[in-house]
Order: sequence, then C-alpha cells, then structure tokens
Amino acid sequence: MIGITTILPLLTAATITCDKNYFEQPPTYAELKYEAQYNCKFNKPKNIKESVLDDLIRVEKKFNVPPSLKGMILAAACRESGFNTNAKGDYIKIKNKKLPRAIGILQQWRWYEKKYKFDRRNHVDAANAWMKHIVKQIPHIKRKCKFRTKNRIWVASWVTAIRYPKPGGRCYEKPTHYRTLKKWIRHIKKSRLEGCEC
Repeated sequence: MIGITTILPLLTAATITCDKNYFEQPPTYAELKYEAQYNCKFNKPKNIKESVLDDLIRVEKKFNVPPSLKGMILAAACRESGFNTNAKGDYIKIKNKKLPRAIGILQQWRWYEKKYKFDRRNHVDAANAWMKHIVKQIPHIKRKCKFRTKNRIWVASWVTAIRYPKPGGRCYEKPTHYRTLKKWIRHIKKSRLEGCEC
C-alpha cells in the first residue's frame, strides 16, 4: 500500500505543466487526505491514522458529493475530534458526574444512534449515518431555499443537518467545517502553483 509520504512528492512534482484547466480542477482525494493528515490543527499528524482517513473517504465517495465539496467529511472529523474515534465532548453534569453527550469521530449525540441504529464509536458507521442525515435534508432544502446549484443545496443541507432547527431555516448559513475545507483547498491550489514549471 502506498503511504501518504509517498503520495506527497507526486502532488507537488516540479514537472507539472502550467495548464489553466489543471488549477481549476477540484482537489483529488489524495490531496485532501494529505491536508487532513498534516493540516488538521486539532491533532498531531503522528496521531492521525491513515486507515481512518481512507475509511472516511470511502464512505464519502458513496454519496455523490459535489466535486467542490469533496473532503467535507474529512473537514468535519478534523474539527469535531481531530480524527479521534474515541473522542468525547459536550459534557453535561448529572448528579455530580460529568457525562459526555457527544461521542466519536464526528461528535454525534445519542439521537443519531437511535435514528440510524449504529455505534458512534465505530467511525465507519458514524460517517455513514452523518452522510445519510445530510442527504436526507436535500429534498427539504430544495423546496425551502429554492437553490439551483448542487453546491449551494449541499452546503445548506450540511449546515441544516448538523445544527438545531431554526424557524427561518439555515439556507444562507455555512458550517464551520466548511471553512476548514476551503482552507485546505486554498493550500492545495497553492501547492499546485508551486509545483508548476512554466
């Protein structure tokens, strides 16, 4: 199996031609995987398992994500847990005990488990449930927000799925995860430029 350290030189090879189409292409999963491994500020690269990143990518590929949003689940897992499959958060105090409401790589609450019948500590099942919940919002977002582009529909579905319901909806909001993804994409474009030989 080719490791991420082997892929990196291929991503920034100095023999790349300065082609406008190349720079306009969406990032590849290899490029996004590198960003997740080395540019997730919520964990150290050595603590992030490459196999977990591969699993998340495999799950995302099944859901026909728009090219511009490839890597959305990696960005979410980075911000939520730093790719820690055993992460706990959103603690609540009950009878002098602090109990976590959010569990796992995507910091999902108990209702996720009940609705989609899975173990939040299993990162593959958690990722599948997370993606299913976003896709489930799409028909509602199409009716409510009247967006025409797939990208805008998916972003609105994404933020609606991960936040509590809001009377007016969240058509024009963006999740914080999205900022991480956009930052990675900027890094990728910069790396492509630096690796280009004009």
